[in-house]
Amino acid sequence: MMNSKLPCLVWFREDLRLSDNPALTAAKESGAPIIPVFIWDREKAPWQEGSASKAWLHHSLLSLEKSLQKRGCPLLIQTGDPLSVISHIMKKTGAKSVFWNRLYEPYFIKRDAEIEKKCKQEGYHVETFQASLWFAPEEILSKDGKPYRVFTPFWKACQKSFPLDPPLPAPKKLTSYSGSVSGVSIEKLHLLPKIHWEKNFFPFWKIGEDNAKAKLDSFLKTKLKEYVTQRDFPAEEGGSYLSPHLHFGEISPRQIWHICQGISKAEPFLRQIAWREFAHHLLYFFPYTQNKALRENFNSFPWKKNSKLLQKWQKGTTGYPIVDAGMRQLWKTGWMHNRVRMIVASFLVKDLMIPWQEGAKWFWDTLVDADLANNTLGWQWVAGCGADAAPYFRIFNPVLQGEKFDPDGDYVRTYVPEIASLPSKWIHKPWQAPLDVLKKSHIELGVTYPFPIVDHDTARANALKEYHAWVKHEKT
Repeated sequence: MMNSKLPCLVWFREDLRLSDNPALTAAKESGAPIIPVFIWDREKAPWQEGSASKAWLHHSLLSLEKSLQKRGCPLLIQTGDPLSVISHIMKKTGAKSVFWNRLYEPYFIKRDAEIEKKCKQEGYHVETFQASLWFAPEEILSKDGKPYRVFTPFWKACQKSFPLDPPLPAPKKLTSYSGSVSGVSIEKLHLLPKIHWEKNFFPFWKIGEDNAKAKLDSFLKTKLKEYVTQRDFPAEEGGSYLSPHLHFGEISPRQIWHICQGISKAEPFLRQIAWREFAHHLLYFFPYTQNKALRENFNSFPWKKNSKLLQKWQKGTTGYPIVDAGMRQLWKTGWMHNRVRMIVASFLVKDLMIPWQEGAKWFWDTLVDADLANNTLGWQWVAGCGADAAPYFRIFNPVLQGEKFDPDGDYVRTYVPEIASLPSKWIHKPWQAPLDVLKKSHIELGVTYPFPIVDHDTARANALKEYHAWVKHEKT
């Protein structure tokens, strides 16, 4: 039994919100004074937050801190091993209970299980909750009790499991622990990169729980009707831009589901949220996929290592404008349009034959919405080695993709300004433009803008040749 006179801990992680936060709600309902704590400990994790994610986290914590202060309950920031930190706070304050919302990445599942076990052995009361997904991964299984490996039946199973419980309201006031526990400031976590390149992309974002709700409301009112027709066109900005807010838990999937009920044309958008659920489902049941292919025979695929070509891809100097625009958008804003993510990924793993893991690492470091499950699923989907994946022999043509989804070149002109004056006819293939057109546009290929680092048709043929040879070898 809990003693409501003794304080309790609420351990915040990737749930940086007050509304629809079951751990916080349970702590409040216990009647105990609350110690909200965030523990910065990523030194042992195999996938530490990348530079862009750390910068987002810094600002998200500032927002959470402000929200808690308004309710009379300051956020305690600690660093170090979570078990040691929790044990120290418990002993210092006399707290006997701790609440948290579960994480579903392999490292955190194992670590949190050990923390829960040791806390209970010490006599502490522990309660954990599912708050980051519609359903806990083990709740959605096939009829024979196995995990899904194809999205469509997974999505149908989710639909059969609706409706969801109503989201929990944010507490209007919280009872804070009256004693003192020393912590550190958010600035002392040193989450912002030393070169402060994040200042270039944070004008594109407003961070925190209130801004996440406002962004969803704006999307549903102004963009949802055209979502299906506009979402593949990067210049149109037809997406919701909610992915980083979802990753850091500034808004919950359950909140999104409920707000979308009764809104016509919401199903395609909810289907994208379901894709996120599917990604976490796969990583939960197949934890090795964070580094290796789900289709394990692909681990022997003859990928190439070429640091020079990889660096040109990272910097957006491949000579293919739609690829370069995407990579530069990523660096400038910490985000990349979803259609363009597929294009640049296909270029890396199929035109350059560089392992998908290299692309996943770069995205992990530069995306503000870097999410291990989503990142893994997306890269393996393009590489043809994951669940429900596009076949390896499906190779995007960067010129045709650009012409189809950025027909006027507005997206390319935004992020590749050195070729912005090219006519639309040539904007996606400047190397084919007549010399007089290039001269008039003040473009000198190889000087002001690079020639293509590979010929796509040749690269495609080589990739298919390698693929078919590998398939033949696998069968013998």
